[in-house]
Amino acid sequence: MLLRGLRAWCVEGDQRSSRDHFEAAHRAAEAEGDGRATALAVLGLAGRWVHDHRGLTAGTSIEVRLRHALSAVDPRSTLALRLRVRLAAEADYRSGEHAAILALLEEARRAGDPAALAEAADLAHQCLLGPGHGETRHEVSRELLAAGFQTRCRGDLLLGLLWRTIDHILDAHPHTERCLAELRGELARQDHQAIGFVLQAIDVMLSIRAGRLEQAEAEATRCVERGMVVGDPDAVSWYGGQMVAIRWYQGRLGELVPMLAEVVNSPDLSAVDNSYLAALAVAAASAGDHRQAAGALARLRRFDLALLPRSSTWLAGMFGIVEAANLLGDAETASVVYELLTPFAHLPLVGSLGIACFGSAQHTLGVAALTMGDAQRANEHLRMAVRGNLAMGHWPAAVLSRMRWAQALLLRAGTGDVDEAARQLEVASREASGLGMVLPGERELYGAVADAVSGGRRPLMECRREGRWWRVGLGVRSVRVEHSLGMAYLAVLLANPRYEIPAIELAAGPVPDQRAAATARGGIGHPTLDEEAIKAYRERLSSLQEEIDEYESANDLARTERIRAERDWLIEGLASATGLGGRVRNFTGNEERARISVGKAIRRAIQRIADADLMLGEELRVTVHTGRLCCYQPRDDRPVRGRVP
Repeated sequence: MLLRGLRAWCVEGDQRSSRDHFEAAHRAAEAEGDGRATALAVLGLAGRWVHDHRGLTAGTSIEVRLRHALSAVDPRSTLALRLRVRLAAEADYRSGEHAAILALLEEARRAGDPAALAEAADLAHQCLLGPGHGETRHEVSRELLAAGFQTRCRGDLLLGLLWRTIDHILDAHPHTERCLAELRGELARQDHQAIGFVLQAIDVMLSIRAGRLEQAEAEATRCVERGMVVGDPDAVSWYGGQMVAIRWYQGRLGELVPMLAEVVNSPDLSAVDNSYLAALAVAAASAGDHRQAAGALARLRRFDLALLPRSSTWLAGMFGIVEAANLLGDAETASVVYELLTPFAHLPLVGSLGIACFGSAQHTLGVAALTMGDAQRANEHLRMAVRGNLAMGHWPAAVLSRMRWAQALLLRAGTGDVDEAARQLEVASREASGLGMVLPGERELYGAVADAVSGGRRPLMECRREGRWWRVGLGVRSVRVEHSLGMAYLAVLLANPRYEIPAIELAAGPVPDQRAAATARGGIGHPTLDEEAIKAYRERLSSLQEEIDEYESANDLARTERIRAERDWLIEGLASATGLGGRVRNFTGNEERARISVGKAIRRAIQRIADADLMLGEELRVTVHTGRLCCYQPRDDRPVRGRVP
């Protein structure tokens, strides 16, 4: 049974089967009074992950068994050393310390037993996952890798590779992908379920970094299913952390409040994990529930934030605390976190074994400075955050850092700051649209930047023709949309803000004189283009064809394409205005039909704009009104009745 348990972990990585075999071996050894077998069984039952048994009952049970086994073996033996290493690791991990396990790691080095050294190095590394221990972790993971060759246990070798890879992730090392490739290669030759699950969780994090948010969500679901089959105690909590990251970048974190409110009190969470409480605080604040958000922050600050264990989730927790403090306007909490986090400004905000990442710590320091009202420090931190997030390929985090940087620049408002803020916000908005992100507070920030750029005057929507395309813009934002009838209607409304234009006039097109307009309103059919306009169209088409021939012969492709675009536009306009045999089309005078057709066309055009830029689309939905009378009514304005002047 001992051999089966050892094989289940070392070779197959099946944690669930491994526990079952070691549990059976422990019962049999206890019944036979075999002290050595009892010690080996309880060591195997404890697992290779520290704090593998969650909850007060399960954790205490393992500790009692370890101490009982220790009392039954020679205290000078290597087996006794291994039991003491395990007890020290469990105690250090729960308190967020590492002194005891490092002392026993040194003792294991002197003992000269590769198995004892591998176990001690593995457990010590897990107690050093918090920030500030990078050099020590690298040394320990190299030692574990070397010991793995001596023990000939594949699990030891893979753990050494895994910890080296995680060290690189925690340091944002530029060679992280090389380590990942080597670990994937080893697992491709022969799978190890437990370590393969961790690698799969890291891959979810990498998908989030790459901005593949919907794909990452599907991967996270498959990952948690695999973790539950393997029997990893962190499977569910890791899935929750990944969903927090995904929903944060999607602008939908408030949806997770019910789930987070339940999970924060789960006995299955690690004893030193406070990140879920921080996540609840920012999720509740995002959802507008400031009472629950303030309550969660108060629980974290009940004693002193400086006393929170510096565990593998500490950095992610600091991220959540600052974001919640910012939403609540809690400058005091932001100031405390700023001081605690400053020594780790160079690190990425990674949770646990690389399963979630919230970008550069410079971002959180910048948000803390914004909350404190320190525009100068916020500007410097956020500028560095953009650079750091780009370096690690975390595109969603880079987008949010750009947006926050724009906010800091606007708050500082020095020479050139407003223009740079507008540029950063434009880039952030464009990138966010491509990644399927919704930026929190984007509309308000955009309005503030636009007001600053325009000297306090609120800008108007603009629409201009570019060949077969329309350029729609508002202040520093713009998007290109292909021509359609609805875009033509929309262009007329945007060119005449505040004026109510009858839908029937929009549908009829350009009207040559007031008499024709009156005829149209009276319900009599009238031409959409008069004879003179059609003649001018045809003359211009002839001229354009001559220019196209001339530029083609000169191999001037750019000018040829531009002239062709204008020709195609004219042909389209002429075709829509004339019927069979070149006869001029008449538009029916039925006002109800005009109201319906014009309204549908404009709404379709606005939807196409929203597909390209959600914010511009939402602005048009709010300010463009359709019906019998159509109008572009800028915010806080009143419509003007009557014909367009």
